[in-house]
Amino acid sequence: MAGGAAAGSAWTEVNRVKGLQLACPECGGRVFARASQHRVRHFYHQVRPLGCELANESPEHHLLKLELAMAARAAGWRAELEVSSETRNWRADVMVFDENDRPFMALEAQLSPMTPDEARMRTDRYSRGGVAVCWVALQDRPWERVVPSLRVRFPRQRGEAWAVWHGMARYMWAPCTLKAKAKWVHITCPLGDTVKWILGGRVRAHTGVNGTVWWTASAYEELAVARARMEAEAEAVERAAVAERRRQDAEERAVAAAQRRRDVERRARERAEERKAELRRLSGFFERTGLGVAVWGAFTQMVRSASGMAIRYGDLSPAHGNGLLVYARPRWENSGFNLAGVVCPDPGALVKWPAGLTILVPNQTWLSRIQAAARSPLKVAVLNPTTRRILCVRSTRTKSGTDSCCVIRPVMCGPVRSRRPPAW
Repeated sequence: MAGGAAAGSAWTEVNRVKGLQLACPECGGRVFARASQHRVRHFYHQVRPLGCELANESPEHHLLKLELAMAARAAGWRAELEVSSETRNWRADVMVFDENDRPFMALEAQLSPMTPDEARMRTDRYSRGGVAVCWVALQDRPWERVVPSLRVRFPRQRGEAWAVWHGMARYMWAPCTLKAKAKWVHITCPLGDTVKWILGGRVRAHTGVNGTVWWTASAYEELAVARARMEAEAEAVERAAVAERRRQDAEERAVAAAQRRRDVERRARERAEERKAELRRLSGFFERTGLGVAVWGAFTQMVRSASGMAIRYGDLSPAHGNGLLVYARPRWENSGFNLAGVVCPDPGALVKWPAGLTILVPNQTWLSRIQAAARSPLKVAVLNPTTRRILCVRSTRTKSGTDSCCVIRPVMCGPVRSRRPPAW
């Protein structure tokens, strides 16, 4: 308020002081200081003028403007109420002027409703004119999170100062380690000190990671930056460690895959060498029976398919007509191999042939030779690698006069099957 001792004066210097005349800075009319029934200190017009904007504002708004102006003046700055720009595009509740007498910060007592978009628009309007702004409210408002603002509280009793209880924040982080929690905490402080800090540049508007704006000191911003940098570095270290673990895992998988390929190749070479050794071992058998290597491979495959067992070839057995011994065991068992048959024995050696074994031959020619020479019951399996058909026969003894012979009767005949092959 202009006039007398009102400008920059304490409330006790203007309230109920005899002989002191106070004037409205808007219309020049006489005003008086008083406290409302809610103890809100304010000024009122002796005669309410129709054209005075100050006369139409609430006591709370009027008093808050005065308090902001007095706080700025107490801090050593020139502050005036209701200052408009030259272009009339803004009108500040309280305008603070710098040492060159230029407007540099508006203090807005915003008690009426306002949307966040309106707050941004009005703040930008001040900014285009080179003026900063601090919005001041008495209650929680949605716009105070998007523009520099303070939330203040009226003095509750005589002698108590106005207090800021939201909008001034410090960064709490102790000890300064990643394990320690860190957060922004709003503090309570006198309004006069807060205005002094803001105008003097000791605090400035800070925008948090979530877009919320508050006032804080540079030291707290630096502390928050240090925390963010430490978190970023720790995250970078963790990402590098994860990347290194993935690289090591990929390298180990590549090494394991290469080892598996080498093992497969080694086993293939071993099997090839074993097959060559097996063929060399059976060269005499091939020469005697007339079986070639290609025919032998197909014949062996049919033996495994027809028997449904794991097969292993032994030696040529003179006791079994120089035939090739065949050992077998069920595939799902781990027991030892048992003698199960003989391949292409010499028909002239079948007189004492054991009845429990099966003779394995590749064609009907061999079956005929076995049939002509047989003198005891026996089992014969014809596995033809050319036609891929299997014939299983069993012989019985018959007598005709003084002679006896073996008659071979077919038991089963059919092609090799991929599933559930016939046992021989």
